[in-house]
Amino acid sequence: MTTATFKYIDLSSSTAPKPWTKVDGPGASFKLRDYQRLVHDIRDSTSDFTTDNSGFAIYNSPAQEKSFTDEKAVREGYYSEVESLLKSRLSGVKKVVIFDHTIRRRQKDAPRQPVQQVHVDQTPGAAAVRVRRHLPAAEAEELLKGRYQIINVWRPIENAASDFPLAVVDWRSTQPKDFIPVDLLYPKRSDSPMEGDADDDRGKEKLPDPESYYSTEGYEVKGETLGVAASDQHKFYYVKDMTPDEVMLLKCFDSRGEGMPGGWDGEAVRTPHTAFIDPQTKADAPGRQSIEVRCLVFYE
Repeated sequence: MTTATFKYIDLSSSTAPKPWTKVDGPGASFKLRDYQRLVHDIRDSTSDFTTDNSGFAIYNSPAQEKSFTDEKAVREGYYSEVESLLKSRLSGVKKVVIFDHTIRRRQKDAPRQPVQQVHVDQTPGAAAVRVRRHLPAAEAEELLKGRYQIINVWRPIENAASDFPLAVVDWRSTQPKDFIPVDLLYPKRSDSPMEGDADDDRGKEKLPDPESYYSTEGYEVKGETLGVAASDQHKFYYVKDMTPDEVMLLKCFDSRGEGMPGGWDGEAVRTPHTAFIDPQTKADAPGRQSIEVRCLVFYE
């Protein structure tokens, strides 16, 4: 256990009626506020936490893909590994649709850096939009009647994630009032990373222009995330020095989560998460590299 600084949205600082943030780096309508919180290393107790009870789970699951530098290899090889992992670890899964991935490298020229803000990747509305966006209309409407989730599969790349590790907030320590909808802005683009895939943002990342960090010109709303209001009830956990052979499943949404229509008592809806600076990390630790794969998960 250690004490670290965690950054939360300061809603009172927002310059827009509805807060917004950008997917490609700095730039938001609000400021972040620092809070000191205890964070617990659960390396020796990972089996106590599941996507059902806390909203996250950690598994030892070495991947065949190692470097994650080839876009085609990630999509055609690693995606299959992720699908197999989800079907083997989560009971009752009948279909997995992978719709996005992000590779983060804490390097000066990397367009996607670790995110130091307590947040959740999707709102319930954004989750339903994703289902309709990535599946044929009739199939989507049928699947929306059943249980579906968005699961983020997070893995370190090349070296242990000692630098800027990932922390999660146990869903059981949150309240519905903690979550604040935030528009997610993407750069307007006409190109496509792969032929016939014009509605796909993977592989298009570019370093943002510092002169336009706080302008919405050239951007459009293509998603909705959840900022998280600070609470001293939040319980933070992480796995110290998490290795590339380990994965964390982060639940971003569950249609059967507690409080949802038809939801189940005690079922985690979502998992707030954030990168943070671990004061116990050695000064010469290599910069964090990681991949997160976002998946629509449908159940029998």
